[in-house]
Amino acid sequence: MSATDRSAVGPSAAARAYRPALRPGVLVGPPLLRGPRTVHLIKHPVSGAAFEVGPKEHFVISRLDGTRNLDDVVSEYAARFRRRLPEEQWTRLLGLLGTRGLLAGSPDPAPPEPPPARTGTFWKGSRRTVADAHRTTGRLHRLLRPLLRPWVQLPLVAAVLAMIVTVFADPSLLLDGTLDLLTRPLLLVPFAVFLWFSICLHELAHGIAARHYGGVVTEIGLRWRFPAMMMYCTVDNYLFLPGLRAKLVVAAAGAHVNLVLLLPFALWWALLDPADPGRPPLTGMLFVGIVQALSNLVPLPPLDGYRMLGHALGTANLAPEARTYLALRRRGRDAVAAYPRRARRLYTSYAVTAAALVLLAAAGSCTAVVLLLLR
Repeated sequence: MSATDRSAVGPSAAARAYRPALRPGVLVGPPLLRGPRTVHLIKHPVSGAAFEVGPKEHFVISRLDGTRNLDDVVSEYAARFRRRLPEEQWTRLLGLLGTRGLLAGSPDPAPPEPPPARTGTFWKGSRRTVADAHRTTGRLHRLLRPLLRPWVQLPLVAAVLAMIVTVFADPSLLLDGTLDLLTRPLLLVPFAVFLWFSICLHELAHGIAARHYGGVVTEIGLRWRFPAMMMYCTVDNYLFLPGLRAKLVVAAAGAHVNLVLLLPFALWWALLDPADPGRPPLTGMLFVGIVQALSNLVPLPPLDGYRMLGHALGTANLAPEARTYLALRRRGRDAVAAYPRRARRLYTSYAVTAAALVLLAAAGSCTAVVLLLLR
């Protein structure tokens, strides 16, 4: 055999014998529908850099555990996709993973620069208020862990549902109570402050729930859009939490806490005599608080309900992708030929539902304002 032949065979033999493994901590996400494609997110554990791969690349990456070589993966790939994995595709994928530092033995990239404590202007911006958000939410999680058990949470959910049904049983009293609350500044101002702190706890609830399922909380701070100012809590690996339930619980945790905080008001309200003059403003407080909490569960961006719907459907960027699909659909069927049937149905259904929800919210708001003015 000539030197040229040996040089051609040598690298190929070495590539076939190589048993690569992902570096510890690499995050691999579940399948997500994005436009006409199904993608998986891959995230580096140190740099936080993420990129998308298709189902075939994900199939190969999920088998990089240090025990399989090219021949092993080729046979499994052929059984799954009914075609052989080309060696050049294997080499190209390993080169990509190695370049991005995702293979075991790859050099550690430089850690990302921490974001500035404050960004934006007086009118719009944000400021980080906690030096180590992950440690802070970890301490809160350890303190509150006994309250996160099912035997505590299930009765709370039942109590919240009972509160909502009881308060909304007589819609006419809701408008009277809201008007009564709006005309009493000495009650309205403290209740508005309570709602603001409730929203802050809403954000912390997301972080504590994420810690409960192994999430990483990277930032806690204040975000303002003059004159409003609200707390925010950022979960770094939210999309990589294990299982659908974890994502749904983390997304719903904020609204759940908002409703639980109203339970003492509901108990007070239930114990008062219906003729008591303190009952109408309490009714207004409960109505406003419940609407504020439940509005977060509406499946419109950027609300928590939108994230929950995206997780339940296994989609990424549902609203933007629905807009893109509808824009292409107006050009004709050929423009959306690449979209699978599920994607076409899903994006059309969401667009119709979102439009109906916006119209319903606008009509409900206008009706409530008119009724309040006519009282």
